[in-house]
Amino acid sequence: MSKQLFYASLVLAFYLSYQYALAQTENSNLPLKAVNLGNWLVIEGWMKPALFDGIANKDLLDGTQVQLKSTKLVKYLCAENGGGSIVVANRTKASGWETFRLWRVNETAFNFRVSSKQFVRLTNEDEGNNLVADSDSPSDKETFEILRNDDDPNKVRIRAPNGLFLQAISETVVVADYEGSSWDDSDPSVFKMNVLTGSIIRGEFQITNGYGPDKAPKIMQDHWNTYITEDDFKFMSENGLNGVRIPVGWWIAQDPTPPKPFVGGSLEVLDNAFTWAEKYGIKVIVDLHAAPGSQNGKPHSASRDGYLEWGDSYISDTVAAIDFLAERYANRSGLVAIELMNEPQGVNLESLKSYYQAGYDAVRKHTSSAYVIMSNPLDRDSKVLLSFAGAFDKVAIDVHYYNLFSDRFSHMNVQQNIDYIKNQRASDLSSLTTSNGPLIFVGEWSGDWKVPRASKEDQQKFMQAQVEVYSGAKFGWAYWAYKCDSNSWSIKWMIENNYVKFN
Repeated sequence: MSKQLFYASLVLAFYLSYQYALAQTENSNLPLKAVNLGNWLVIEGWMKPALFDGIANKDLLDGTQVQLKSTKLVKYLCAENGGGSIVVANRTKASGWETFRLWRVNETAFNFRVSSKQFVRLTNEDEGNNLVADSDSPSDKETFEILRNDDDPNKVRIRAPNGLFLQAISETVVVADYEGSSWDDSDPSVFKMNVLTGSIIRGEFQITNGYGPDKAPKIMQDHWNTYITEDDFKFMSENGLNGVRIPVGWWIAQDPTPPKPFVGGSLEVLDNAFTWAEKYGIKVIVDLHAAPGSQNGKPHSASRDGYLEWGDSYISDTVAAIDFLAERYANRSGLVAIELMNEPQGVNLESLKSYYQAGYDAVRKHTSSAYVIMSNPLDRDSKVLLSFAGAFDKVAIDVHYYNLFSDRFSHMNVQQNIDYIKNQRASDLSSLTTSNGPLIFVGEWSGDWKVPRASKEDQQKFMQAQVEVYSGAKFGWAYWAYKCDSNSWSIKWMIENNYVKFN
């Protein structure tokens, strides 16, 4: 009996040590010291503005908001009631109803979307060629050409689908029946266009639709081939980084023929990224950065016009993208996690949870070892997903920490910023970290802040404080970003110039 107990104890000890070793192996790459490969497979124009330089009328991209004032009446065009009714020219000041969002058809032709999300259209001839803003989807009747004055590009005339120009005859009569060609301010067909420059969106939709189907494929391929290369993965590995978070858009799942205006070829680039990552011992998080319909209305979600459209009706399409990515990369040794969505904001929480459940199930169909990352909604408390995510196996919650984007940071000095990291951020991380709950991932943070004229030593201390605190996240952290025209957002530049070290 004693021998049997001895051997049973030996087997049990071996089994426990094996399970412990297995667990250690699975988590040996954690916590990650990672970097976001932003502006690579999902364009964020602020990171490299020159990408947009070759677009004709580059100030009139999809989603740009414009206001149009009749030079004769000195009154703004207005979609009465914000939509669903006629277009008039009777406002002395411009606000929401007087603001139109552009949907770009080509470099001179556009649809005008009003605040009700409806489109301006030309009525039929028997209705008098009037304008109404009641169309739910744009077609030829909703397509207008903007002609800009050579001497003053914000002086415009607008040609309607019938080939005639809009004219503001009176405050309540705006029709498309003018054939003249004058640019005089007294001409009823001349308008002063106010482009709300702060509204200009520069994302994936804007660059691909802006260049159009003939030019966009080469522009994008050249960008993919040069922005991040194998040498960059080597650089990361040599400088102590062991992970990458790669933002992708939903259209990658339909490569090589994604819906217009997106262009094919990004899937091969992601394949290459896995090959390079595996060669240099770097783990990959595939991050669905742009969900169909846009989960936050921001440029990085590939929104067409800044409206958030994602909701229950988009869940199945979003899950399909996750399923595609999980199936394709489940057996790649470099895969450490799939992130179901980046920075949801303004979405219904129950809809988000339903999607996260379905997205988790889609990943688990293909892999039991990869983590599933659920991004915390930007407009919710950081603990809002804790109990929900705790019901799943191998899940991490992604929180983003920036000393930006809030007035509270506007007047903080160097030490106050550092203290905020060491106190509030450390406290938040601690409150999220539980023994049996999901792991926590600081999926984005940056060396940028609102301190003017900070010294190099100040910036080094700020970086170091963040590294120390965010290293407490059990899943790890990922800096935003690897490359950027703005130096403080580029970890490559920060490393090369001795602002931070990870070795």
